[in-house]
Amino acid sequence: MRDIVLIAGYALAAGAVVGLLGAGVMRLVRGRSITVHVCVLLAVTVAAVVAGVVAVAQAMFLSGHDLQVVLVTVVASTVVSLTLGFVFGRRLAAAAVWAVQAREQERRMEAGRRDLVAWVSHDLRTPLAGLRAMTEALQDGVVAGPEMVAEYHHRIEAETDRMSALVDDLFELSRIHAGALRLSLAPLSLGDLVSDAVAAVTPLADGRRVAVTAGDGGWPVVTADAAQLNRIVGNLLVNAVRHTPQDGVVRIDAGHDGRQVWFAVRDACGGIPDEDLPRVFDVAFRGSRARTPQSSGGGGGLGLAIVHGLVQAHGGQVLVRNVAGGCRFEVRLRGDANFDGPRQTPGGEW
Repeated sequence: MRDIVLIAGYALAAGAVVGLLGAGVMRLVRGRSITVHVCVLLAVTVAAVVAGVVAVAQAMFLSGHDLQVVLVTVVASTVVSLTLGFVFGRRLAAAAVWAVQAREQERRMEAGRRDLVAWVSHDLRTPLAGLRAMTEALQDGVVAGPEMVAEYHHRIEAETDRMSALVDDLFELSRIHAGALRLSLAPLSLGDLVSDAVAAVTPLADGRRVAVTAGDGGWPVVTADAAQLNRIVGNLLVNAVRHTPQDGVVRIDAGHDGRQVWFAVRDACGGIPDEDLPRVFDVAFRGSRARTPQSSGGGGGLGLAIVHGLVQAHGGQVLVRNVAGGCRFEVRLRGDANFDGPRQTPGGEW
């Protein structure tokens, strides 16, 4: 029994010395990655075992051969332990980073949901109050004359259409976030689709005295869902027109890099503040008033969020950056596998 106590004492003393040194090393690497911490911790643990074995061996006067056998065994265990520590340390570090990013994303989404409720409540309350006032005026006979009655009917129709568009955007956004969006992918002529989208946005552009032009380069074929891609292009064009001042120009170009197709919409909004660029595609984000001096009558701040969701659903990427006089939104999608050159080259001004 006395020998066991003596062996335990030698092992504890040697391990304590190594442990104190290891604590100092841990303080030195406290700013390093999780992988480094795990490897240092395992190294200190194995070193404490080695120190204890050596101390006990010296006290027991083990032969050199026996001590060598023990040390070789410990070294082999050390290699295995450090290898596993490095592998699992990297996984743990990656999991920690992912958890931080997930929490940050969740906070941003929660803030976006709160903003969305606030924006939608405002955008619905205002036209509803106007609709009620105009309806009561018509019912009470306050508005007289065919021209005034027709004008009120026109305003009621316009406000109803705007609210219907807002509800449609909300429904589309809910489908994207719920993963319920189903795409019917097919090769599409980007030139034809852009022509249709520009024709649809022309009345809005004319009303704001904004010119919409297209590049003269080749328009490639893209693999996408026709309805959703049309919505992507349309939302980008509407956003660009709304944020471009009178007599400004909105331009759309396209091209391909290998098997990847891109198209870009450039406006004359004056640029987006650098601190707002990461939030452009957030739900209900509308930007600063400095950027949108003439953007009244806009939607609920859902257009770019829908673009971002639809592009991601296609496995693509949407980017935004400031350029001279405005900003440039670029969408990158998968091209047609059989595409070997430009199919259509529309250009000029619509």
